[in-house]
Amino acid sequence: MKFPAPLVEGRLVRRYKRFLADVELRSGGTVTAACPNTGSMLGCCEPGSPVWLSESDSPTRKYRHTWEMVAVKPAASGRAVMVGINTGLPNRLVAEAIEAGVVEELTGYASIRREVAFGEERSRVDLLLESPGRPACYVEVKNVTAAVTAGVAIFPDAVSERGAKHLRELARLKGRGLRAVQLYCVQRGDVDEVRPADAIDPVYGRTLREAMGAGVEVLAYRAKVTTTSIVLDRRIAVDCI
Repeated sequence: MKFPAPLVEGRLVRRYKRFLADVELRSGGTVTAACPNTGSMLGCCEPGSPVWLSESDSPTRKYRHTWEMVAVKPAASGRAVMVGINTGLPNRLVAEAIEAGVVEELTGYASIRREVAFGEERSRVDLLLESPGRPACYVEVKNVTAAVTAGVAIFPDAVSERGAKHLRELARLKGRGLRAVQLYCVQRGDVDEVRPADAIDPVYGRTLREAMGAGVEVLAYRAKVTTTSIVLDRRIAVDCI
């Protein structure tokens, strides 16, 4: 995914009310930007961090700017790493990667539909892959940004009842003979594996392991994040031990 226009650079003043962030622009002045991430943003919202915003010219928007990425200090010493924080992008990133053949495990389907209602708990699956003559494939996508140990990303970064619900739904689908996939979209390039954040949400971690035991496939793909584009480029490990 390429950004249609150059991003605006600044420094984070504060993130507040979950949906808002004040940013001091490099060009001068301070703006309030929409924050498209309702999670805790663990490690990704430190005041003073370099951030990049997209800008809209829509006259109906209350906030012209949207926070897209942040440069964070990695868990190990070294250069800062770019992290994509916009939770509205992962479905698009994964769909593009599937269509480009990057996600080899999910190639060969004739169609991809997004946000399809399913399950017993009033859920909507992120991607539904279909082809005549083969079981439908339900793909739930989760955005991963947190890394508290060198080389290791974690999910979730806050208690996620919704995430656990989706895992239960996927396990039920698998029990009906359909294909069910949990895919972690890791929007940072300094990690090589994803682990459940058991210390933050033990229920999610337990539900993930139960879903895997029921046959739900669990994948993680890492993105290359730059100020011009975000692209999933390779698979990384998922470690639930």
